[in-house]
This record gives sequence, C-alpha cells and structure tokens, in this order.
Amino acid sequence: MTPLRHRLLRGPAAVALCVAAALVPTAPTARATSPHATTPPAQTATAPQSPSSQALTAPLRPQHTTPQAQAGAPHGPGCDPLAPTECLLPFPNDWYTRSDPSTDTGRRVAFTSAGLPQAADGPPIDPTAWNRSDGFSPGSALIAHVPGLDLAATGAAPLTDIGRSLAPDAPVVLLDTRTGERWPYWVESDANATDPARRALLIHPARNFRDGHHYVVALRRLKDGAGHTIPAAAPFAAVAGKPLPTTDPLHARQHQLRPALRALRRAGVGSKDLHLAWDFTVASTRSLTGDLFTIRDDAFRRLGRRAPAFTVTSVTDLTAEQDPRIAREVTGRISVPGYLNPPGGPPGSVLDRGSDGTPRRLPSNTQVAEFRCEIPRSAFRTPSRPALYGHGLLGRRSEVGAGNVKAMAAEGGFTFCATDWIGMAEEDVPVVLGALADPNLFPAIPERSEQGMLNALFLARALIHPDGLTADAAFRDSEGRPLVDIRHGIAYDGNSQGGILGGALVAASPDIRRAVLGVTGMNYGLLLNRSVDFAPFQQVLNLSYPDRLRQQIVLQLFQMVWDRGETNGYANHLTDRHQVLLHIAYGDHQVANAAADVEARTIGARLLTPALTAGRSPDTVPYWGIRTIGRGQLPYRGSAMTVWDSGTPSPPVTNIPPTGPQYGRDPHSDPRNSSAARRQKATFLTTGRVINVCGDTPCTAAPAS
Repeated sequence: MTPLRHRLLRGPAAVALCVAAALVPTAPTARATSPHATTPPAQTATAPQSPSSQALTAPLRPQHTTPQAQAGAPHGPGCDPLAPTECLLPFPNDWYTRSDPSTDTGRRVAFTSAGLPQAADGPPIDPTAWNRSDGFSPGSALIAHVPGLDLAATGAAPLTDIGRSLAPDAPVVLLDTRTGERWPYWVESDANATDPARRALLIHPARNFRDGHHYVVALRRLKDGAGHTIPAAAPFAAVAGKPLPTTDPLHARQHQLRPALRALRRAGVGSKDLHLAWDFTVASTRSLTGDLFTIRDDAFRRLGRRAPAFTVTSVTDLTAEQDPRIAREVTGRISVPGYLNPPGGPPGSVLDRGSDGTPRRLPSNTQVAEFRCEIPRSAFRTPSRPALYGHGLLGRRSEVGAGNVKAMAAEGGFTFCATDWIGMAEEDVPVVLGALADPNLFPAIPERSEQGMLNALFLARALIHPDGLTADAAFRDSEGRPLVDIRHGIAYDGNSQGGILGGALVAASPDIRRAVLGVTGMNYGLLLNRSVDFAPFQQVLNLSYPDRLRQQIVLQLFQMVWDRGETNGYANHLTDRHQVLLHIAYGDHQVANAAADVEARTIGARLLTPALTAGRSPDTVPYWGIRTIGRGQLPYRGSAMTVWDSGTPSPPVTNIPPTGPQYGRDPHSDPRNSSAARRQKATFLTTGRVINVCGDTPCTAAPAS
C-alpha cells in the first residue's frame, strides 16, 4: 500500500482530519445523489413499491412480527438481548436477519437505522446498502464482549497456534451446521482498546467461511485472570435453560436460538458449560459477486464482438540513454459503459439501481478510463506479452512507470498497461476519509471500485482484441509490425492494493487466466488495524467512533459492503478457473502476513518450501493449514504462495501495526524489487508453472533502496 503512505504521511495528519470534517456536513447531500436511497424510518415514503423493492426497504419500517421487535432489550429496541452491552453484539448474528425465500440463503440482513452505530455528531445510518445482502461477510471477525476474560487462562487458540482451535475441548467452537465441520480460527482481545471494560473479543476465521453456509459459535468455560470461570450473563442463561413461557420477553430469542443449540449438542458441545452461543449465515456467492458480475455481463453484452472504443492521447519514444528498459510510453482513454450515479462517476458516486436493487446503466452514461502503457525495448525485437498492472493504496496509474514494473517489463517481455482503481484511487481520498466520519458515504468506495474494475476489464479486452490497441500505430514499430503479441491472452500483476483488489478483478475477468498478487492479503476488516498505513485514517475513526468496541463493529460493517469490491468476496471461487501466485514479504508493515495466510488457505494456494529458516516464525506450526509443494511437484502447475524474507523481525501477533524500532524496516517493496522474484513471476504468467528460484533455502529479497 506504499503510494499513499509516502504521499499522505509526509503532511500532517491534521490535514486529513480537516478534509473529513469538511465532508461530514455534506453527507446527507451525498446520500441524496442516489435516487434509490431510503429515508430514515420516521420519514419513510408511502408510495407504492414493487415486491422486490419492498424486500429491500422493509427492514427500515417497524417489524412487528419479527423476534427482534418482540423481545426488546434495555440497550435499544431490536437489539439482541443476549448481549446487553452493545447493539449488534454478538456479531455477525442471524438475529439481525429475517426470512426471505427470494434469496439464495433464505435470509436477508435486516439492520435498522436505530440499531446501526451512529458516528459522533453524525446522521443516522441508512441500512439499505447492508440490507441487500443475504448474509454476512465470509471473512468477518466474530465479535463478543466478555468483561474480565483472560485468553491465556482460558486456553483459547492464538494466532501463533491455530491448530489448537480444533481441539475437542477448545473453549471456542465454530461449527458449520451444513457439513458438521469444525472451523479453524484464532482469538485475540482488541489490543487497541482504551477502556478494559469495553475491550472486544475478536475471533478470526483462519480461512474464509463458505459462501451461503450457516455457522454456530459457542463460547464455553471462559476464565478470568484468577482462573475462575466467568458465568454466563443472565439473559443467555435463561435462553439456554428450560423453555420459557410465551409471555417472557426472552421467549422469541430462545425460540430462534434453539436450532443452533441443538446443532452444538449433535457436535458434542452441551449447553451446560456455555457462556454464550449464537448463529449467523454467510452471504451467498450471488449476493457477494452479483453487482460486479451484473455490470460486467451487461457491459460485455453491449460490446459484443467489437473492441472497446479508445483514443491514444500521447506517444513518447525514449532513447536507450533516457530509459534502457522502456522504449515507448503510450497514454490514452477507453470508453466504458457507466453504471454510476451521477453520470460520469465522480468520487463519491454509487451504482445506479433499478427498483429491484440491480445495478443498471443510465441512458448513454459513459465512463472514460485513462490508461498508460509501458512498452519494453525488447518488444521491438520480439513482440511483448500484454499485461495489466494494479497500483497500490489510493494511488494512480502512473505507478506502472515505477522502476520495478519497468524491470519486470524488460526482463519478462511484457507490455504493462494500467488505469486508475477508481473508488480506491488518489482522487478518492476525501471520500474515504469522509466515510470514516459518516458511514453513509461508505458504499461509494466499493461500488465505485466495481466500476473501476470494469474499466480495467475493458482495458484488458482492448489490449488483446485484433481491432483494439495493437491495431493502432502507437503499438506498432516504424514498419507496422505489432509490438504486442495478443495470441496468448493477457496476464495480471498487482502489488499491495493491486493485490487486495486484484483478486476480485481476476475473478470477474473473461480474459485473464493467470495473476500475480504481490504483497497481498484479505480482508480490509482484518488488515486495517494491523497496517501502518491506517494511522492517519485511524485518527478520523477515533473522532467519529471514540469507543473502541464500537469501532470493531463498524470495521466489520464496512467489510460487509467492501466484499463486493475486493478479493474477500470472491476468494472462495477465485481459483476455480484461474491460477494465482501470491508473493508475500515476511514481516510486512503495510499488509499483514496473517491476512495473506487466510487468503492462501481460502484459495487453496500451496506454499513453496522451505518458506522460512527454522525458528524464524513464532508459530507453533508455521503456515498451519497451507499445503506445501513437494520437491517432486516442481515445476508446479496450480496456485501457490512464495514468502520473501528480507530479515525484518516477525510481525506483531495481535491486532496492532508493526510500528517502532523493534519491528525494523518495512520489507513491503522488497519482493517486487528482487530479480529472482520477477523471474518467478514472469515464468508463472507466461507458462503457468511455479518454479523454484531459491534453491534449497528460503527465498530472500535484499532490502530495496
């Protein structure tokens, strides 16, 4: 995520705070740009609605027949009475869904504006964007609040010993009720909490939950620092006990939880020792990917067999003295069907939607995507292979001109082209900051990112279409010979944010078959607390949500919507039709290794070994749950992960960033600046083979200058 870090952290963070503060008063206006935004309950329109529209907006009106409305709780109407500390806890939670036979899971998220955590001095949150989901994020952290909990005394599985999570007597149990499978995880207390009495308990899945599946969470035999068992709160004790009369305020909650408790008993987890249990449904694949795949399918249907329309705006030929690796730089514009509202898709815009909530294109709405291409000097001897490049955090397409990308182009024979990741580009910084102060603005980030991905898909098609870019003189030599060979398709190489978002792009692409995701991970809900890049943004979040327990809920709410615009929502099926190579910097300060490991487990990437020298990792079993590539399997055809070690100390084992001298220098840029790493990437992208470029020792990357 380097680009933003170097630009933004140079200036005082107060500038970022001022930008966010300036945005907050305009938040209601920003929300009003969507014609399908839903007004708060007190102002709900009474105009007739279609059944599908009613399905989206119904949760905003009082739900007199739902368990939430019947039970009530001292912390607000509709909140789960099992957790009186904070509404939405425990999270994620099917208490905040309702039955909906029209969805793939049979459920629909049913948040209310009153139940969502409102920012300090901010407006109520419109839940419409969240209530489009038929479940929760497949990578969501599970959040509970257990005052006095001591994880060491309890024996809960930490990040360094994930295997312990599957022990028969583990104090935390995650159960897939469809398969009966116990799910691996790690547990941590929020290290960022400023008030011990408001410290969140965080349970992270070690690999993503399966799309559309139903899970039960059980906390049992929890201990305090003295080793005493912490009793269950009275509401849960009552619900888990004998049948309650229909007049009891907790009767509805007991009725809703009964199937989850039965599933636990079938798995050998009785109710006697339970401190807390709850259940949740993971969003279906269609719910997670539907927006992006809908606009992709519509855009390519409109395109048909034609090449995307484009204009070359500049051609710069470079002498060998000016650049020994790149002979020509080309810039231009691609015309892409636009699905954002307002037309033209400026920062802060969201997908336009029909009455059923499906994204649609406004008449004649066109998005203009600027691009830049780097053609290597070798292409004038042998035509190069086309490839897309994905830039870093809140950066821009000019990163395709970075030294490491030019080196990859020259050494591997690639022409790299890039366009801005709109939604997460430099021009989106004010919106990102504003969204942390007012979550009503947040849907613009992933939804504009989806348009950005469509822009990249059209750029890819323009690169490999016979009537596309290669037909233009800018991509031919003086004798008219093509500088790009389009016969072998197109590859993708992205770093940092280009890796985090790149998995979603690759999953959606009809043209890309192989991709390298450099210094990557997923998901942002896991990454942000652990990244040094989040520091200026954290200051905004601290102002809008000073309570750290509530912050953790907000981060997971963000992730529910973010899934539609980053790898996390696509990971369970990413390698069904694609090959992916993950390049990881050990001890990365910007993208946590823990998030990369979750991604590798989820997509089934195999680990190139030896990954680290013996004793280097603090883990009981380093890279637990990630299968390895055997010596006899090289070169390996499949998805893989290579770890590059620059000697940086091991990262923190809690949810804090690696700041301070004890964590050494940041190795984030080292893999891409290693010639051996680039050789492995180039071989993979051109042949589909993962080769060992490190011999019998772990892969090392010299610190980048």
